[in-house]
Amino acid sequence: MWNRRRFMASAGAAALVAPLSVRAAPAGFPAERYASAIVIDALGGPGDFDPKRADDAPWSARAIADARASGLTAVNVTVNRVGNAPHRFEETVKQIAWCERQLQLFPDSFLKVVRTADIASAKASGRLGVIYGVQDTSMLEGDLGRLELFEGLGVRIVQPTYNRRNLMGDGCLEAADAGLSSLGRELIAELNRRKLLLDLSHAGARTIAEGIAASTRPLAITHTGCRALVDVPRNVSDTSLKALADKGGVAGIYSMCFLKYLAQPHSEDLIRHIEHAVGVCGEDHVGLGTDGEISAAPVDDAFRAALKAQIAERIKAGISAPGESPDVLNLIPEYNSPRRFQLLADDLARRGWSTGRIEKLIGGNFNRLFAEVWG
Repeated sequence: MWNRRRFMASAGAAALVAPLSVRAAPAGFPAERYASAIVIDALGGPGDFDPKRADDAPWSARAIADARASGLTAVNVTVNRVGNAPHRFEETVKQIAWCERQLQLFPDSFLKVVRTADIASAKASGRLGVIYGVQDTSMLEGDLGRLELFEGLGVRIVQPTYNRRNLMGDGCLEAADAGLSSLGRELIAELNRRKLLLDLSHAGARTIAEGIAASTRPLAITHTGCRALVDVPRNVSDTSLKALADKGGVAGIYSMCFLKYLAQPHSEDLIRHIEHAVGVCGEDHVGLGTDGEISAAPVDDAFRAALKAQIAERIKAGISAPGESPDVLNLIPEYNSPRRFQLLADDLARRGWSTGRIEKLIGGNFNRLFAEVWG
């Protein structure tokens, strides 16, 4: 959910400070180009960790300030609870209502995105564009007619499965890897008809292959890594990445523990996944979906305790994926800053990436995809 629950940390993170050697190079990404670029996080959201704050409390002053300081133009935020459990429909409606309240409370800082033009408006007005997305379709409870309701509430990105099997198909943790159900195929057809973006993150390999083949519109895998580099279920194969690109889609590379197996990922690991994906897909089909909060995460005892509790909860629910660990931060230490996209852009520029290619990665490619799907 889009609140302080969306974080992970690790023990001993104070030692995780090894920077890329390229940081010593003099030239980075031009600040004026970053300021003018469309910058999109394909999965994330405002928020800062505070164990004393209630889950339904409004955003803090720090979270709002960090959102403004980040340079982000828009972000895809998750507005549902994931997994197969009762009351998901009611919980999702309640979460959307909470999000709507935040937008009402802070109209000078945030703008709801329901069409691509709203992203340009957010940029022009200096606000953060907020895109509603769902990870999982359990809140539909098998009724595709409910898509009309959620579309009307502003949902623009729909992910059919989350790790486990549901009525739409198999997630990435299902050993059977049975692919899409008949209802899942009907879901994709309805998403295409309604011009909602199909997101195949967390899906099983066969579900991804069948989903790409079934979609008549470009689609996304908003937050993933490269399985050729780290062989865990949450990462995606080169075959799937290439098929996604051939369909006009975009893969968002995340800042998650899955970039390195049971060890802390650093900036060089994130860049390695990005460059591998670009090599497979081409520079027009790779973006960023951090799967993290905008504010820098504190690394203290309270944060570590919360991580341990969260992983225990995910294990109990059966949705914890191989590679998750209470000893690994779900972020990149070198980029643990609201300005993480700028820091990454600097490192890529120092590696010889062109300004145009960097602008595509940090938001241009997802902006193009949104325009093609939403209109």
